Amino acid sequence: MTKQLDEMPMDFERALCVVAHPDDMEFGGAGAVASWTAAGKEVGYVLLTRGEAGIDGMRPEEAARIREEEQRRSAAIVGVRSVEFLDHPDGVVEYGTALRRDIAAAIRHHRPQLVVGYNHRDTTHTGRWNTADHRNAGRALLDAVADAGNRWIFPEAGEPWGGVRYVAMVGSPEPTHAVDVSGAVDEAVASLEAHKTYLAALGGGGPVDVRTPLTGLFRATGERFGGRLSIPFELVVG
Repeated sequence: MTKQLDEMPMDFERALCVVAHPDDMEFGGAGAVASWTAAGKEVGYVLLTRGEAGIDGMRPEEAARIREEEQRRSAAIVGVRSVEFLDHPDGVVEYGTALRRDIAAAIRHHRPQLVVGYNHRDTTHTGRWNTADHRNAGRALLDAVADAGNRWIFPEAGEPWGGVRYVAMVGSPEPTHAVDVSGAVDEAVASLEAHKTYLAALGGGGPVDVRTPLTGLFRATGERFGGRLSIPFELVVG
């Protein structure tokens, strides 16, 4: 029998989502964000890149401008007002001290109790090889959480913050917990639809149905979560 998923903790006031690209949170995780902000939680986004390499046939500088605009609109739909971009190069995000320092600085600035990232594992939930950007971003995030609490690591990056209670990864092939998104399906769908230029490129220029796959994911997760429409997370720290 497939193991049932546990309820994600809710004893936090501030959450920070740190992902590689515009749209990473929207492929499922934004539904949880909408649920959290509706419950009075403060959520911020930090994007490592502007997604400038994500649209074939569009110059990177133009893609960066459009994808930033679409990400800000998308975030606003689910109640996120703080959206920051760290300008690491899309497609070649490198794990290392520079990335850890930037993420640690963001954690120290925002002082979250919950940190959310995107799948850090070698493979996706489909069994395919995970992208280098996602792997490197996720693993650097896990290390940066510890870095942020140590005043002797990156002392130039702000006052230490050791108050992170939980670190959770969306999109993981090894989920442990879930968030009920029954009341946030429309917001989750609209937040992904806000990436209209990127979606059009994925769909060859035609319309892309995002409601069907998103609700399918929510229902599939619900089979392990009491039948509730939900999104899965791997709780790595907590």
